[in-house]
Amino acid sequence: MHDVASQARAGASPRLLLQAPHRMMFFIGAGNLLLAMAWWAAWLVSTRWPDVLRMAQPTPYAGWLHAIVMQYQVLASFIFGFLLTVFPRWMGLPELRRARYVPVGVGLFGGQLATLLGACGWSAGIEVGVVSTLAGWLYAIATLAWLVMRERGATWHARSCLAALSLGGVGLVAWTAFVFGASPIWAFVAIKVGTFGFLLPMYVTVAHRMFPFFASNVVAGYVPWRPLGLLAATWTLVVLHLTLELLHAYAWLWVADLGLLACTLVMCVRWWPIGPQPALLRVLFIGFAWLPITFVLYAAQSIVYATTGAFALGRAPAHALFIGFFGSVLVAMVTRVTQGHSGRPLRMPAAAWFAFCALQVIAVVRVAAELSADPMRWHAVAAIGWIVALAPWIARLGRIYLTARIDGKPG
Repeated sequence: MHDVASQARAGASPRLLLQAPHRMMFFIGAGNLLLAMAWWAAWLVSTRWPDVLRMAQPTPYAGWLHAIVMQYQVLASFIFGFLLTVFPRWMGLPELRRARYVPVGVGLFGGQLATLLGACGWSAGIEVGVVSTLAGWLYAIATLAWLVMRERGATWHARSCLAALSLGGVGLVAWTAFVFGASPIWAFVAIKVGTFGFLLPMYVTVAHRMFPFFASNVVAGYVPWRPLGLLAATWTLVVLHLTLELLHAYAWLWVADLGLLACTLVMCVRWWPIGPQPALLRVLFIGFAWLPITFVLYAAQSIVYATTGAFALGRAPAHALFIGFFGSVLVAMVTRVTQGHSGRPLRMPAAAWFAFCALQVIAVVRVAAELSADPMRWHAVAAIGWIVALAPWIARLGRIYLTARIDGKPG
């Protein structure tokens, strides 16, 4: 096996990125992640310590750009890579041809690169970036919808993912409208829809389908539990939360958030395997445990606001969601898919362990920063921590995607 791996490394080639959707899209997602966090960390440092580094405030506002880039370009790259790979398998259809997924990667990578260049001063970058990103998104949605229409049965998880992508498309259209001159309210809509219309239901849907399946494959006696009614209830409450956010009804968010706390806590408890389990499975459930924690924070924030008028905790709930849940599950899922689809053992390599453990610390730092006397200092520390945590993991992923499978199989 060592000889095969050495031969694979020696035969590294960018052409191999085109052999499967996950290769290309995960490679692009990894690059997007490093670029996005390098820019964001630099901007935070320049804001907190202007004598160390000076960066101009971009237009649109840097915080809005950060939210859009992370949701619609960075995380979306990984999500599209996963869905373009598994949709045909879920539906018993042939794998997609390159023409069906290469334009998606070009659109998202080109879109983020142009957006970040725009944030650094290229006057047309923001407009070019959003058009490129939107083109990639719409092409991906059309491809996945085409697969759903070709399916003879009804794979409800695929339909749930497609619904989340479609809502994400609506959010990206809202951002496009804002970039080309519409009211700033559309930037707000885009950010909130990206979180609660696209990412949260997408992650929960994939977890609902895949986590019990993974556990049943490796844990003796484990019985998968995936009631569609629970997924539907979660969808309903997420849409309620999104609606209340869009209406600025923060005093009533607790109604949705307590329901989401109940749903996600039930999932966490019922899915969690008992007894010995591989580390690559355990990290999935540790990452998922951040979701009920998130809704404890959201519900507490809403209740305090309803009773006192104070907006406590700031962005702490959002970053428990983004770093704790989205970030942890991203590392766990991408590692598992990469190990399996490259012919490697289903285990957590050292770089993945470092990334996952470091993210737990960074999530706590970022959440606690909202209670600090100097929050911007800790925002910058957390952003730099992202880069330190993920750089070795991303470097390892890049090497794998640029080489052939070590078991000699295609893909």
